[in-house]
Amino acid sequence: MSLSQVPELYVLRHGQTEWNVSGRMQGRANSPLTPKGIEQAGIQRKILEAADVSGFEIVSSPQLRALHTAVEIFKGMATEIATDAHLCEIDVGNWQGRYRAELQVEGDPKLTVDGPLALYEQADGGEGFAALRVRCEAFLCGLTKPSVLITHGITSRMLRLVALDLPTEAMSDLPGGQGVVFHLKDGTQTVLT
Repeated sequence: MSLSQVPELYVLRHGQTEWNVSGRMQGRANSPLTPKGIEQAGIQRKILEAADVSGFEIVSSPQLRALHTAVEIFKGMATEIATDAHLCEIDVGNWQGRYRAELQVEGDPKLTVDGPLALYEQADGGEGFAALRVRCEAFLCGLTKPSVLITHGITSRMLRLVALDLPTEAMSDLPGGQGVVFHLKDGTQTVLT
């Protein structure tokens, strides 16, 4: 799959959560947004208002931190927010809720602004990147119109890798972070801040 086959996308990560601050692995668990996380959603709202996403489908992960971010971004607008489990964060199995500092990974941790990627690939009982890629490919293949996607750090990276037709090994080369918007169109990615 290449971006030429995928509709125009705006991909967002949820705002900062309490567990992001404390350094805990979230995976499928939920942690509330912090005041800074709500502020980051406000920044994303302004970015999307400037981009004019009228007519775009809005799809969020059903996990509360992503859905709360979506509601903060689109509150007061006559917009339907759909949810899709394909946009959930990568499952980190038995590492869910554990502190990152206490977890050991083998080899290069592949450090990014979103944390060490190896924690997600090597999580005991976790989903792993191969299964996440299959999930993201299935989701993107089903899109029929331009969309705004509100998701999670690792799932955002994988969605963008698939849309840009990049190998999984390039995940650490992609930008990440909270409070930003990734615009994908015509085979290119632009970071909007």
